[in-house]
Amino acid sequence: MRELVTYSASVTVVYHLCYCVLQDGADSHRISPSPVVHVRGLCESVVEADLIDALEKFGPICYVMMMPFKRQALVEFSAVDSADRCVSCGATEPVYIAGQQAHFNYSTSKRITRPTSADNPNMGNKVLLLSIQNPLYPITTVQTQTRRSVHSVQSHCVCLSFLFESVQCAQKAKAALNGADIYAGCCTLKIEYARPTRLNVIKNDNESWDYTKPHLRRDRGKGRQRQAILGEHPSSYSENSYGQTCPLLPLPSNSRYKLSSVDVPDMVSYPLPQSSCSYSGHASSSVAMVSGLHPSKMNCTRIFNLFCLYGNIEKVKFMKSVPGTALVEMGDEYAVDRAITHLNSIKVFGKRLNVCVSKQHAVIPSQVFELEDGSSSYKDFAMTRNNRFSSAGQASKNIIQPPSAVLHYYNVPPCVSQDHLLRLCTEHDVPGFIKFKMFDAKPSSKTISGLLEFDNKTEAVEVLTVLNHYQIRIPNGSNPYTLKLCFSTSSHL
Repeated sequence: MRELVTYSASVTVVYHLCYCVLQDGADSHRISPSPVVHVRGLCESVVEADLIDALEKFGPICYVMMMPFKRQALVEFSAVDSADRCVSCGATEPVYIAGQQAHFNYSTSKRITRPTSADNPNMGNKVLLLSIQNPLYPITTVQTQTRRSVHSVQSHCVCLSFLFESVQCAQKAKAALNGADIYAGCCTLKIEYARPTRLNVIKNDNESWDYTKPHLRRDRGKGRQRQAILGEHPSSYSENSYGQTCPLLPLPSNSRYKLSSVDVPDMVSYPLPQSSCSYSGHASSSVAMVSGLHPSKMNCTRIFNLFCLYGNIEKVKFMKSVPGTALVEMGDEYAVDRAITHLNSIKVFGKRLNVCVSKQHAVIPSQVFELEDGSSSYKDFAMTRNNRFSSAGQASKNIIQPPSAVLHYYNVPPCVSQDHLLRLCTEHDVPGFIKFKMFDAKPSSKTISGLLEFDNKTEAVEVLTVLNHYQIRIPNGSNPYTLKLCFSTSSHL
């Protein structure tokens, strides 16, 4: 692992020197044109997939190298003409990557150096180096068994190394998993080829595991051992207790990295989260209890609009015996965990929400009554198409974010303008936005998206609660458009 740390530090120094050289020229065109483009100003959560999505319109991309923690990247196009289009476009008009404007220069390099000749399948490396961003859950050794490869994992904090059976297996795994989240909205993988060509695993435990040698253990020795005050360690922390694994989840069918069904496994096994300081294991039920709800402005639909950002919503029921309190049945206990983490203690319509785990394990539609706004106190959302975690493909598109003053809007018809959205806020008696940004859309796109900035986080929460999933009808249109809102990764516009 010391070699990996040294390698990472060396690469970081090289990146820094390259960046300083590029900064010496104020005009990007003073550097001779190159097929390699230096991208700056990226948001912290950007992944390779975001860069390819935004820049492939300029031409085929050969290789992408992320610069961890620098918010920069190098992108190599197949031709100089493609790179020239990218740099020229970025100089004349904004180019957004993952919702944030990026800046472009030619690189002084004519080609990105691939670690261990990654372009050549016969000379590549079968060891991958992983860094994990936003690690809300502890990461230990995990088995991901595929048809053609067996992984050996070594974990130290948020850096891991994987050894594959062959270079081809490593290439396929990198293509399929780079940029994926181990858990929804966190523990994002960034994968590069490592410098070492082998891993030396001497024991199977929480920090290292050789799946070709399942019985590998480090013997404690048969000699005299020191006396333990409390005897043997608890059974829940035994050597064989590494946590249960979740059911197999399908990879997104439309993933750019998914190859044929023969080349890439259709199923990926993710482990259930273990307890940590951020997640104290408080979610023992898939039902959340929400109190502090405004009696006339909150109803089942508005609770759905807010809570659906953190997991599927099955049912919502207001409690007749406890005014201003509702039970929310979610898809699983981890959705409840996310809702508690991000929504507990926020203010909505002047009242502070209290979100906690309910002792109930299901919401039963009993004692249904009419709320102050005339709607029903109970609603079943199990079959609604507005749930955003119904499949692995859907879940992978969600970025789990805490409430912020900037909302991301999407699935809006192109004819809708800034004034139209402002009128919508006025008509529904919610605060109007102070800044507006519309993303560039492809000519063939049937919808548009963008960002709305509000004076503060509370205003954005109220607008999302009221207008999320609002049906926008256009003249001569057969079906309405469902306005979709979520909290943005941007803090301001």
